[in-house]
Amino acid sequence: MTPTPLLLVPGLMCDDDCWADLRQALRTLDPLGQTRQVRVIDHGMADTLAGMAEQILADAPPRFALAGHSMGGRVALEVWRLAPDRISHLALLNTGAVPLAHGEAGERERTQRLGLLAIAQTEGVAVMARQWVQAMVAPARLHGDPALVERIVAMLARKTPAHFECQQHALLNRPDARPVLPTITAPTLLLSGEEDGWSPPAPHEAMRLLMPEGVGRLVVVPRAGHMAPMEQASDAARAFNDWLLR
Repeated sequence: MTPTPLLLVPGLMCDDDCWADLRQALRTLDPLGQTRQVRVIDHGMADTLAGMAEQILADAPPRFALAGHSMGGRVALEVWRLAPDRISHLALLNTGAVPLAHGEAGERERTQRLGLLAIAQTEGVAVMARQWVQAMVAPARLHGDPALVERIVAMLARKTPAHFECQQHALLNRPDARPVLPTITAPTLLLSGEEDGWSPPAPHEAMRLLMPEGVGRLVVVPRAGHMAPMEQASDAARAFNDWLLR
């Protein structure tokens, strides 16, 4: 039996390195791991989540499992909105479904995102990445795992300020994905890091509760922040294996 292909959708400024450790760990767990086709998506210069989703569908197999991390989780929800019949399994990691907030909270997020963009444009992506990463991994990792921190910085620095501008535009104009959640029928994994300050466990549980009963399962990864697939790849791979077997 040919296993369902798995498409992995990276988050803001991330690439295949975000998934590398998880993929390696999954190969030892997934009964079909040695033959399953796995592909990591490249968003290119798309500047809307819907545009990113359309790109995925234009090049995807007829039916596939889909996992998105952070911004990639929001893209995965847009793929479901456009073509639910093509998705066998859905995984949403360290992500969210709400649009930009109105009022002061929304302006704070806008200011933060545009401030990081200004740093990338004037001082370089690597300088921005060193600031960005401070809030993106668990505190113990930030101070105790310099190799991981440098790897994340290097991953972001492979993109350009123009990529960053496109992706920040997409996130600042993100649609409300909450109406999509009750329509999901595929087995769905929601995964959050215990110490994720950007997309904590509680909003993932709120997403699960909006799905039909029994569709979504929440896994909270201990000692992980927003970059859970890189911080605790073995735990994330076990969750993926259970999800793919559903």
